Amino acid sequence: MRISVAAIAAVVMCCGIGTNVAAQQFTMKISSPSVSDITTEWMRLMKAGVEGRSGGRVKVEGYPANQLGQLPRAVEGVALGTIEVTISAIGFYVGLEPRFEALEVPGLFDDIRHGLRVLADLETKKVLSTLGASKGIEPMWLGIQAPISVVSHKPVRTLADIRGQKLRTPGPTPIHMEPLRRLGASPLSMGLGEALPAMQNRTIDGALATINIFSVFKYFDVAKSVTHMPQAFLVFAGMANRAWLKSLGPELEAIVREEAAKAESVNMAFGLADLDRATKTWETNGGVFHVISPAESVRYVEEVRVAVAPILAKQPRVKEDYDALLAIAKRLR
Repeated sequence: MRISVAAIAAVVMCCGIGTNVAAQQFTMKISSPSVSDITTEWMRLMKAGVEGRSGGRVKVEGYPANQLGQLPRAVEGVALGTIEVTISAIGFYVGLEPRFEALEVPGLFDDIRHGLRVLADLETKKVLSTLGASKGIEPMWLGIQAPISVVSHKPVRTLADIRGQKLRTPGPTPIHMEPLRRLGASPLSMGLGEALPAMQNRTIDGALATINIFSVFKYFDVAKSVTHMPQAFLVFAGMANRAWLKSLGPELEAIVREEAAKAESVNMAFGLADLDRATKTWETNGGVFHVISPAESVRYVEEVRVAVAPILAKQPRVKEDYDALLAIAKRLR
């Protein structure tokens, strides 16, 4: 009888331990600087897919509008593991992994649809698969939000109108900075939460981001003029902490990765519709769009290439990645 009771107790203990492990809950905090856009839609899809398939073992929490800190802090957070996933313009990751800069060169993509085809290509995924590994991060999701635009107090109708303006850039990288310097502007890197008040008090003359962001954060209350920069697009990434992914175990890690891949479908359908909504919101609130002429657009891309060439020459691995992406882009035109 003693042996039987002991055996039963051992079985119960083992079952209890097994139940606790099975019910263990992981938290996946996702940070984003924006709100009510493609990034928050991705959060919604991830929450539904991951929580549903994991039976609640992985809890997904979305924190839009910089609730977990401005972009530089959020990027540090995903590298340190205090935030599981951070969504940001790719430029804010270059400090951790210079190779991300290859995705930022204007002229790489013809338009959003072309860019999304390039990012979805298996050869592209192979080129980008090791990005961030040495810093403990990896891109789970790559997308294009919209053309990079400049909102400014002084309308930008030609490249000459950029001269002398202090402009916020979507990242601190030389590839964002040097073309603007070449055109006579003074580029400044700052988070989205800082850019709007800086425009309000005229610390800066304008900001580069996307019309989605300008509309959501009501930049039309401060300035009315927006100009899309030629063949320049905001590439962003949902960056995950590698150690956290591995801590989930094989089953849950697979679920998270598979749901992230499924949620990429938001890139095309929702993303393009969101761009249309943002454009209409801007115009409804008195905003005006200006178009740079085809001849000026060609000149802009040429000026970018001249400014970027020495930057890439100093970074052989970045240039290798850029050349590979450029070849893929040409193949998919």
